[in-house]
Amino acid sequence: MITDEEKKEKIRLIEEKLRENDLKLTPQRRATLDVLIENQSKHLSTEDVYELVKSKFPNIGLATIYRTLQLFDNFNIVKKLNFNDGCYRYELSEDERHQHHHLICIDCGKVYEFDDDLLDQLEHRIERDNNFQVKDHMVKFFGYCRDCKKED
Repeated sequence: MITDEEKKEKIRLIEEKLRENDLKLTPQRRATLDVLIENQSKHLSTEDVYELVKSKFPNIGLATIYRTLQLFDNFNIVKKLNFNDGCYRYELSEDERHQHHHLICIDCGKVYEFDDDLLDQLEHRIERDNNFQVKDHMVKFFGYCRDCKKED
């Protein structure tokens, strides 16, 4: 769970990023940001974000949410994720470290996060052998969660 101080700092940094690009954190953008912060590990779809924002901001339109998420993606405020389920999902970007990885159940669709970064050695080898600077990577494992796993 995120503390109030951490939330304030995230909002301040995002507001600063928008200001640097001559944009404002409008009430609609702030409501969208609040929903993303409050649901950080839930991998929300655009429609999920819309429903949660609408409960607090009844006059907001779905198109506004689409535009806001696209803007946030353009400025690396969110990461747009594709779990091969027919829709994009969003989570706040974490500039300080590589993106965490995802375990995706192909039966029930649940998405689990894990933070172990086992690819550091591979990244260094790629950089060394290919003269390529790795900035980030994404790993998705598809399989069956504990509840859906079939016993042999």
